Amino acid sequence: MSKTKDELAGVVDLFGALTRDELAEALAELAFKQGKEVDESAFEAVIEDAVTDYYLVEADADGERVLVPGPVAFPALPENGEDLPHIMDVPGRSVDREGLGERVKERLAAEAETVDGTDEERASYLIDVSYDLEAWSPVEADDVRSRLDEATGDRAN
Repeated sequence: MSKTKDELAGVVDLFGALTRDELAEALAELAFKQGKEVDESAFEAVIEDAVTDYYLVEADADGERVLVPGPVAFPALPENGEDLPHIMDVPGRSVDREGLGERVKERLAAEAETVDGTDEERASYLIDVSYDLEAWSPVEADDVRSRLDEATGDRAN
C-alpha cells in the first residue's frame, strides 16, 4: 500500500473525478499550502505511477478523459486536502461506473497477457488487483487470475 498513491486517490475522490491537469493543479496547491517547493515536472510521474498500480484509473466523463480512484486505492486526504474545493473550480462530472469496471478488467487482462514468468512480482501484484477489482466493481476476473497464475507458476488454480 502506498500512502502517497492513496492520497492522490483521496484528492480525486474529493471531487469525484479530475483530469490529469486538475490533479496536478491540486498537488501544486497542496505543496504551496504546506510551504514546499513545487516541482510540477514530478507530478506527471507520480500520477502515472498511481495509474500503473491501479490506485487511479482513467475514465471518460462528459467528453473528457478523467481519473477516478481505482480498485486498490484506500482514498485518504493529505494535509490541507479539505481546502481544495474552496480553492479550485472543478465541474461536476458523471462517470459510467458500470462500464468502468469492465474497462479496468480489460486493461488488467491486457497487462496479464504481457506478464510472463520473468516478472513474478508484477504478476502477483496483478492477482491482488484482480481480487480488489471484483470487490470494487461487479465484474469477474477469474480468467485474468488464471493467466496470471500461469505467470507465477501457480498451477493449482
